Amino acid sequence: MAQVLEFKLPDLGEGLTEAEIVRWLVEVGDVVVVDQPVVEVETAKAMVEVPCPYGGVVTARFGAEGTELPVGAPLLTVAVGETAEGRTGGGADAAAPVDAAHSADAAGRTPAGEGSGNVLVGYGTSEAPARRRRVRPGRTTPAAPAARAVNGTATPSEPSAAPSAASRAVPDGPVPVISPLVRRLARQNGLDLREMTGSGPDGLILRADVEYALRAAATQGRTEATAGAPRTQAAPAGVPAAAPDGPAVTRVPLKGIRGAVADKLSRSRTEIPDATCWVDADATELMRTRAAMNASGGPKISVLALLARICTAALARFPELNASVDTEAREIVRHGGVHLGFAAQTDRGLVVPVVRDAHTRDAESLTAEFARLTEAARAGTLTPAELTGGTFTLNNYGVFGVDGSTPIINHPEAAMLGVGRIVPKPWVHEGELAVRQVVQLSFTFDHRVCDGGTAGGFLRYVADCVEQPAVLLRTL
Repeated sequence: MAQVLEFKLPDLGEGLTEAEIVRWLVEVGDVVVVDQPVVEVETAKAMVEVPCPYGGVVTARFGAEGTELPVGAPLLTVAVGETAEGRTGGGADAAAPVDAAHSADAAGRTPAGEGSGNVLVGYGTSEAPARRRRVRPGRTTPAAPAARAVNGTATPSEPSAAPSAASRAVPDGPVPVISPLVRRLARQNGLDLREMTGSGPDGLILRADVEYALRAAATQGRTEATAGAPRTQAAPAGVPAAAPDGPAVTRVPLKGIRGAVADKLSRSRTEIPDATCWVDADATELMRTRAAMNASGGPKISVLALLARICTAALARFPELNASVDTEAREIVRHGGVHLGFAAQTDRGLVVPVVRDAHTRDAESLTAEFARLTEAARAGTLTPAELTGGTFTLNNYGVFGVDGSTPIINHPEAAMLGVGRIVPKPWVHEGELAVRQVVQLSFTFDHRVCDGGTAGGFLRYVADCVEQPAVLLRTL
């Protein structure tokens, strides 16, 4: 007979704890093979297609598109075994043993040494050791289906009758729960898992069972409450209450990229004693140099690439700024290489892709890498590795048509250079008033890693290179 296995949202790496379902790639009743992508999720860092480690027939999906799930929450269930094999042509891709609860049974249907090929943290490719979960004596699996699908989304089945006094007795033995998330959810809401009957295989208590029990308790509490006049809920502190006939107040959840940005910027403002200095620079010669480079043939060089090359040269002269602070050890960590982040605005929000080893690249290589990462950012295909590990950030907000800003440092880095728009302005050049291409540079730094003299020296060197690009020849 077929066995129903539950596939949980795996750990996607980089400390991510939740993900939002963007698009289901399979429907209930579809036949899937091992490592087939089944859902596209969005984390705080990137869009990821999640492959399923089981082969069989999809029997239920947990969560509609737009739902945010924590790591370890059920994603879908797959029926594997004789029934599934009949529908998949012999079941060559039977379930890969991953979950400890099903590893013993799954191992019998998967050839030795064979497993899932794609790897995400939390479930892997090798055969898990055979272990069999103990079930309390006398417990029977409910005859009713474990879950019912509503518009493709699984919800726990409702009990058909009130439990008897005998069934309400708390039995001895281990509680059939695998997920720490389920235990925590029950503990936080004062729910005794020993009094529950799970809807999963062999009576396994799932998160959906706990949530159903909590909803049922809340409904019962409202029913027993004394009937009276409708209560008006006061608006939370800091949120203006809408007038009865006025516009409604809209609440936008801080989740996904927006939530990650909010958390990181708040942490930066809380932990880092930052300071900002700025200077105007004549970028006329820089723009002429770029035009001469592009006129000589070959790939076009971007302004951002030239500014990045200037930054890496400046950091070589002022290595104190290519650093971070280890607050627990009370140490300043100076990084040997420059991993240069750059701010990129996308439809999904602000992201900061990282150019690895930027100090080893020339302007042509930097231009190509900026273009590649920008395209991936707009498509939402950046990997977590391409969004982390930066040591310094370059922020070109001139593309928005503004001159200046006071950037917030990208935690845990120690500095960020901001570049405004390059526009014609009156400028005294060689003792005479002339129209020149002028740019404002703003530099925010962590005052724990250096004093103002170091920060001022860095910014002045950057401005000198912008005004006289030949200065860079000394370090090439």
